[in-house]
Amino acid sequence: MLRPKIPTMPTPTGHVTPPAPVEPTAVLPSLQTPLAAPTAPAPSRPVVQLTPGTVLALVGGGTAVVLVVGAVLVSMLLAVAITGASVAVVAVVLRSLLASETKRR
Repeated sequence: MLRPKIPTMPTPTGHVTPPAPVEPTAVLPSLQTPLAAPTAPAPSRPVVQLTPGTVLALVGGGTAVVLVVGAVLVSMLLAVAITGASVAVVAVVLRSLLASETKRR
């Protein structure tokens, strides 16, 4: 009744060239003298100096990040706990309704 339509492969348009065969080449060992590795110059970056103000700012920023992440995680845990409690209450109410329905019959 319903038959799937199988897609056909599109035919290439334009000039198509077959792939060229790759011929292996022989590896000939040769005697080479190892070159001396050039020494890199010392980096010209300035040394980072931590002043008491920057240390205080870094500690304050890290503390703020930890507090924010902690607050987010606690709020997510609280949301899951509230959802679980509400599902439990709904289950108890439904069980009570179903039990009272069977007692009336």
